[in-house]
Amino acid sequence: MSKPAALCVAFLGGFAVMVLEMVGMRLLARDFGSSFYVWTSQIGVVLVALTAGYLAGGSWADRLPGPRLPGLLLLPAGIFTLLIPAFAGPVMNAIVARHPTELEIPILWQKLDPALGAAIIFLPPCFVLATLPPFLIRLGARDIKEVGRTSGAIYGAGSAGSIIGVFLSGYVLIDLLALPQILRATGILMLVLAAICTWPRRTTPVL
Repeated sequence: MSKPAALCVAFLGGFAVMVLEMVGMRLLARDFGSSFYVWTSQIGVVLVALTAGYLAGGSWADRLPGPRLPGLLLLPAGIFTLLIPAFAGPVMNAIVARHPTELEIPILWQKLDPALGAAIIFLPPCFVLATLPPFLIRLGARDIKEVGRTSGAIYGAGSAGSIIGVFLSGYVLIDLLALPQILRATGILMLVLAAICTWPRRTTPVL
């Protein structure tokens, strides 16, 4: 994986995470409303996924350096994301339907239900995407003197992708496309990243 390819993967990974976060809020709002609890739940779940993904990715990158493992993880995560439009509705309906219709939902579950829905639907793909930066840094930093520059470049590219993901999804995609279309496109993007990571190569990557 060349330097441009590594930065591109980091950029697209950050982009995909933020698209999932933004679109997820709209998806959750269909069943749980657009209250502050829903926004808190989605943001919190994505942050949990990123934290866990960074930690797991760092550990795995030291044990199995190379891009193939994240590529193999991205494959099922991409398929999972492609299928979100098919299973998200039933999942959220099941969460809501377990409360008696004749009673008001307790305030505790008004807070926790959207968090549960967000965790089931969006935590897995965001977790996998978060494992990418540690692998890319491990691949690029061939010398201890390069770690700072490499990590800065990778996280900078990922953050740039997230910025684009926020504004593009919030200002453009949600206006032009249906939520299922955006989710399927994001799933395809993750499959493309999986192909980039697992594609046979002769040389070892560097940044």
